[in-house]
Amino acid sequence: MEEMATGFRFFPTEEELISFYLHNMLELEEDKTSNIHRVIPILDIYRLDPWQLPSHCGELCHGDMEQWFFFMPRQERELLGGRPSRTTASGYWKATGSPSYVYSSENKVIGVKKSMVFYEGKAPTGRKTKWKMNEYRAIKEDLTTSMPMLRHEMCLCRVYVVSGSSRAFDRRPTRVAETSSSAGCGDELRVMQG
Repeated sequence: MEEMATGFRFFPTEEELISFYLHNMLELEEDKTSNIHRVIPILDIYRLDPWQLPSHCGELCHGDMEQWFFFMPRQERELLGGRPSRTTASGYWKATGSPSYVYSSENKVIGVKKSMVFYEGKAPTGRKTKWKMNEYRAIKEDLTTSMPMLRHEMCLCRVYVVSGSSRAFDRRPTRVAETSSSAGCGDELRVMQG
């Protein structure tokens, strides 16, 4: 197994996760994505409890103790028009807050992020844990309607444990965050569910 040099680690921005990794997984043929799988594997993360996920991360990210990344294919029940099942053997992932847009460095909406917390036990009486996940979905511009479409074939998940102190990916400043927070209410972009 190839390892990264000391001091190097996989440290992508949200823009890189969506614009490079997720878009390439959605657009490239399977035989051209093998290098991406070495960093971010395809895994049905809801078949495992969150503390089992670090051992399934990409081979180039095994030493990372802060965050783990996975591609999650669309579930069969979603294909039939239902909601995804986010339950595991010992608990469930629960969405927190509203989904938010992810912006490119050009201040263009490129995806949607949904944040979740893992609860042990059965809903609605589960016990909140320190495990969190950000689920990213890409947006594809529909040139016929000029309305962006949310892509559901696959999402990219960042799984991490709340540590009580800011991690590097929490502290990373984003120029877009500053500009998007100053945008007016009329600047919102509607995304069609496809």
